[in-house]
Amino acid sequence: MDNGIEKLLFILEKAGKNYDLLKIRQAYLCAAELHEGQFRNSGEAYISHPIAVAEIAAGLGLDTDCICAALLHDTVEDCAEKVNLDEIRRRFGAIVADLVDGLTKMVNIPFADKEEQSVENLRKMLLAMSRDIRVIFIKLCDRLHNMRTLDAKPENKRRMTALETMNVYAPLAHRLGMHRIKHELENLSLSYLDPIGYNEVYDDIERKYGINRNFLEKARSQIADKLTEYNIHFQLEGRVKSVYSIYKKMYNQNKSFDEIYDFYALRIIVDTELECYTALGIIHDMFRSMPGRFKDYISTPKPNLYRSLHTTVIGRDGIPFEVQIRTWEMHHIAEYGIAAHWKYKSGEAADTDMDKKLAWVANLVETESETYDPDEFMRALKIDIFQDETFVFTPKGDVIALPQGSTVIDFAYNIHSAIGNKMIGGKINGMIVPIDRVLQNGEIVEILTSNQSRGPSRDWLKIVKTSEAKNKIRQWFKKEKRAENIAVGKTEIEREIKHYGVSYTDAQYQAVMAGLAKRLGLHEVDDLYNTIGYGGLSVTKIAGKLRDEFDRVVVPEIPQQRALQPILISTKPRSSKHIGSVIVDGIDGCQVKFAKCCNPLPGDRLIAFVTKGFGISVHKTDCENIVAKRAAGEDPERFKRAEWADAVITGTQSRTFEAVLHIKAVNSYSLIAEITAVLAEMRVSILQMNTQNKNDKEVNITLTIACKNLDHLYSIQSKLRSIRDVERVTRL
Repeated sequence: MDNGIEKLLFILEKAGKNYDLLKIRQAYLCAAELHEGQFRNSGEAYISHPIAVAEIAAGLGLDTDCICAALLHDTVEDCAEKVNLDEIRRRFGAIVADLVDGLTKMVNIPFADKEEQSVENLRKMLLAMSRDIRVIFIKLCDRLHNMRTLDAKPENKRRMTALETMNVYAPLAHRLGMHRIKHELENLSLSYLDPIGYNEVYDDIERKYGINRNFLEKARSQIADKLTEYNIHFQLEGRVKSVYSIYKKMYNQNKSFDEIYDFYALRIIVDTELECYTALGIIHDMFRSMPGRFKDYISTPKPNLYRSLHTTVIGRDGIPFEVQIRTWEMHHIAEYGIAAHWKYKSGEAADTDMDKKLAWVANLVETESETYDPDEFMRALKIDIFQDETFVFTPKGDVIALPQGSTVIDFAYNIHSAIGNKMIGGKINGMIVPIDRVLQNGEIVEILTSNQSRGPSRDWLKIVKTSEAKNKIRQWFKKEKRAENIAVGKTEIEREIKHYGVSYTDAQYQAVMAGLAKRLGLHEVDDLYNTIGYGGLSVTKIAGKLRDEFDRVVVPEIPQQRALQPILISTKPRSSKHIGSVIVDGIDGCQVKFAKCCNPLPGDRLIAFVTKGFGISVHKTDCENIVAKRAAGEDPERFKRAEWADAVITGTQSRTFEAVLHIKAVNSYSLIAEITAVLAEMRVSILQMNTQNKNDKEVNITLTIACKNLDHLYSIQSKLRSIRDVERVTRL
């Protein structure tokens, strides 16, 4: 056990930084004592995990308090009977205690559904980040070691952890510029989510690299000789793309492995920025550059501080390869991101600059405080963290980075809330454009303002892309238009209640509203109306709670009337097999039909749509038909909140659902027999099968099967992909 801490202390001494080794050793001894007798799933002593996390943190160059927090990060939760935060604060100081508090795993709270719990966990993590960004640095180290040792977990836990890592932690690492950690998290996650696909790409990389190894070595030698000739001090590295990056490009662009052209890359690391551009000129003189494949991230850095020159050239053997050119400082930041650049001393100018770089964290926390809608929070999270950026310029030449799809309005509010509130128009490259115009890379954007402006429009909330713009627009309405908001909110509530078809008194109405406001954590009924009016809360999102309160207050006083049930009008005989599968607007036992356009499965997020004459159809939330209906301005009242019944999710209600798969394969005599054999072995019913020969060699198969849930479907897809002639299996 002591060998672990000695190795850590050796790493820290070798780093040459001013670490407080005595404090770190004391943190280790404290953690070792508290975790005594605890073991990981692998059978190792639990203390091995905090030590490993501390070693990864040391590799990032994090400070003494971070190393101590890494060693102590699980003590408060796992050893609650032995220690608390006050004790950690007394022994190791307020900073270590606050970091441990931010890192402490959250106790399971009985939320209404898993989505709500997931959103709450993300909210808490972002709140901790906004207080001290070092929390997420250590959290990423913790997640990386957990992913490296995930084999010891049961299969279902492995998949859940890998999915969360791919969807949350890898994008966070990317947003923070921590590319080394990001790439390892992505590759490890993919190896558990699609092991067959991972192994296929890995084997293809080994095969292709083996064939062309001489080409890459030859290019390296030629470039090294030329750089030496120009007396440039450099380091030259060769690499191939990661398994995940190739897998993602094949999937997103529907390409085969042999169609990936930027497979190879060389990285040149030099001493100065001037030498970067000199080296670029040398490369373009030696090789033919590919048009449109040059990017200058030195003059226009990415928001996560990444700086480098990228160019793709064609080698003398006709093989394209990418060249990245950067200084040592740029390289360190490219590998470790904001963690490498972070300044912990208060009052430094660098801190102010870093606050600007991390403004997106504060924006997300503000989004959560301004809206009570989990879906809105998740949308903001996906846009601000997971989406690529568009770079535009102010008239003075300052670079502004916004998520792809951002509009002129988003740009205005990014500059300042007062600019957005007074905006009357915009110009792009000197030409007047509509304010909802989507921005493109490299454009110069100018905002036209007027003191006579009446402020933003409520319609802007439907146009803007960024959470920052939405927050500032809501804040304006919240502050300037409270009376109007209250009237709008009350009207929307009353419109919803009209659907119930039950009369009520003013006293009953006030009791319902008071109960609803209390359930939502609002002090007064007017606060409820105001929140709905300025867009912080949608009536459709609280329809279930509103109906509950209405039933509680009004229905018991009408003994002749049965409890409210959804009214369905149908001109067709309805099968009862879908009764009780889905809860619509908080009401279970509903008769629904599952839409054939998207065939939702348990595990998919749902939305209900009230059809004209055929009752309620249930779709996936991202169904193209639903997206199209909303874009076409369909009546919002026809869209209802929907979720799977607990009995379906837990599997206590035994039933199957239709799923449609598309199989692309090499045509062979045994193909259909092998597919049916695999499905028979898995006891999966084939409901329909259609084949279409593209030519003598290729065949497309559309397969409709009976499936239990998303996990069952993933398992089926994985088995089908293992068939020799099957090239691709996708869900339709």
